[in-house]
Amino acid sequence: MAVTRATRTPQVLVAGAGPVGLALAFELARRGVPLRLIDAKDGPATTSRAIATHPRTLEVYDQMGLVGEMLERGREIRAFTLFQDGRRLARLDADYSTMPTRFPFTLAIEQTATEDVFRTALAGLGVVPEWGTRLERIARDDDGVTVELSHTDGRNETVRTPWLVGCDGGHSVVRRSLELPLIGEENQTWLLADAPMKSELPPNSIYWVRSRGGTLMAVPLADDRWRLLDTVETGYDGDPDRLAARFERKLSQGIGHQVRVGTPTWVSVFTAQQRMVPRMRVGRCVVAGDAAHVHSPASGQGMNTGIQEAVNVAWKLAMVIDGHAREELLDTYTSERVPVGEALLESTRKATQMIELRSRFTDLVLPVVFGVVSRVAPIRKRMQREMLGGMSGLLLSYADRALTVPDGAGGAGPRPGTRLTEVTDADLTGTGWPALLAALRRPGWLLLSAAAPDDPAVEEAGRRARAEHGAWLSVLSVTRATSATDPEVIPDGDGRVADRLGLAPGGWLLVRPDGYLLARGPALSTAALSAALKRLPLALPA
Repeated sequence: MAVTRATRTPQVLVAGAGPVGLALAFELARRGVPLRLIDAKDGPATTSRAIATHPRTLEVYDQMGLVGEMLERGREIRAFTLFQDGRRLARLDADYSTMPTRFPFTLAIEQTATEDVFRTALAGLGVVPEWGTRLERIARDDDGVTVELSHTDGRNETVRTPWLVGCDGGHSVVRRSLELPLIGEENQTWLLADAPMKSELPPNSIYWVRSRGGTLMAVPLADDRWRLLDTVETGYDGDPDRLAARFERKLSQGIGHQVRVGTPTWVSVFTAQQRMVPRMRVGRCVVAGDAAHVHSPASGQGMNTGIQEAVNVAWKLAMVIDGHAREELLDTYTSERVPVGEALLESTRKATQMIELRSRFTDLVLPVVFGVVSRVAPIRKRMQREMLGGMSGLLLSYADRALTVPDGAGGAGPRPGTRLTEVTDADLTGTGWPALLAALRRPGWLLLSAAAPDDPAVEEAGRRARAEHGAWLSVLSVTRATSATDPEVIPDGDGRVADRLGLAPGGWLLVRPDGYLLARGPALSTAALSAALKRLPLALPA
């Protein structure tokens, strides 16, 4: 049995060792929560479905301490290019100027590589997936879940676990056992293939290729391989070389120069569905990733959404298991993430419709539309913000949710409910942001306050917060020092952190473990912090 280094009894059973289950297990393990990670398959996947990792997920990987390994294994995509009938209509370079991030690109990284990075990191924490372990049945009660497992060697096992998380994919046993319906509709069938390809196309863009033979997409991967997608001619007779010739002909016609496509290493005929569950928690069971929603691969959102769900539920589970919060905290998992899933279904539906557009009228209109977009900067920027904003995850906000204190004060800095990491590489030249980003990589909450030497109430509030909540809350002081060895000091000598966060002397921010802001205020005091913490169902009152 694989658990964390701690010898305590496993508190969570995670079903499914794909990217979402691995991310969830890693977030729990680095918080010291003992767990088991099981999967019905005999071993890791050898082919990739998800290949796109968007900016917000890269920020999450940075908080996990894994972004470097991910970047080394992938390829940066910084543009979207449209071809039609042999000529290029437009190339839209990614513009994140209105959505500051240190990762202004999509990373094309195969799911197999993503999972490998997670498995290696988990092994360092003493967690190894238990392959060939199938979840057969579950029985719930108020105190936990009884699970029946079967092993490929013929053994059967009955397990009692306080918490069960289903990350077991679109055919989730956990979801079916909880009788959670997948609500939605089916869309058209697409054909996907990974194949080596040689062309004149720069490997830093996603390509949308329209021709008389239909509508295709091409996304560069590592080692001169590409993910190819056909939305019209979706039949596959099992002959990969014949399929390669078909892609070669259609892409060459649509792009306007000869393309060479080699034998595909993976082919999948995919019937896109747009479905999701109405809630993501039932008692001591929760679902995440494809177990909670299935949809078109049009905008590459599925894995990104699932990993962010894993992060969301992991810190909440850890707080409950460690006795810092009551179970009601987990109700916010559904209230925060179901609306995200609903928005995802709508955006992927629109993306699917756009990719599949094929009519004489569309053929005539698209060159005109994209000609205007390419030439008129305000229109181009607005279009890019709308396209990139939803896909990137950078505009996600929990502003109207239970774990957010409304803020009508305005001014500079992130609003409650939004992410703290609106940072660019230029910000990293000072001392403050590197220190703050390092603090964000430590599991737990952050209370940031700008030093106010003339206001003893600020220091007293910080002292009391450490004494009462130090097990899960780090209290950091943003000062004008140019360097600091104290881990509770952010040395903001050039004022970049204070300026970006809108922190005047005495001002404060309360930051969730996932990097989103719960509350902010102009003057830190024990009363102000206690009022903000009432949003959290703490085991002990604030």
